[in-house]
Amino acid sequence: MENEDVRLVQLAPMRVASALGFGPQPEFLAWTKLLTWAKAEGLNPREQRFFGFNNPSPSPGSPNYGYEQWMTVGPEVKAGDEVQIKDFPGGLYLVMRCHDLQQITEVWGALTRRFEQSPYQRAQHQWLEECLGVDSLDDPAVEKKVFDLYLPVAK
Repeated sequence: MENEDVRLVQLAPMRVASALGFGPQPEFLAWTKLLTWAKAEGLNPREQRFFGFNNPSPSPGSPNYGYEQWMTVGPEVKAGDEVQIKDFPGGLYLVMRCHDLQQITEVWGALTRRFEQSPYQRAQHQWLEECLGVDSLDDPAVEKKVFDLYLPVAK
């Protein structure tokens, strides 16, 4: 895993639809809210990008934490009851691919170690996990997808 390719990526600003989940498995809750809304809006998942991150992060002693799921959207898209529209300013990232969701913690660790050996500084923009290849709003089968992990950096 330490030999995985790390890429430097400049994410452009994005307009995103955002849904929150909270509990012992908040990723599923956030995905369900976002995909239910997107389906009702008639959005095509093949035309969108999907990002997520802990919000709030896990706390010691509690099984509960939050997860925020994003989907890129155009300027014509409006918010829903459980979905907000946000403008993300973008930023510079070190990115590593995670081929098995069961190993996401280990891949984050490997990416962090690679960052510590890099010439870059830590930046304050959002850490992100991008789910690749979402082609259905009914059952995205996230557990079988590939993810790109985005660690924020500055030169």
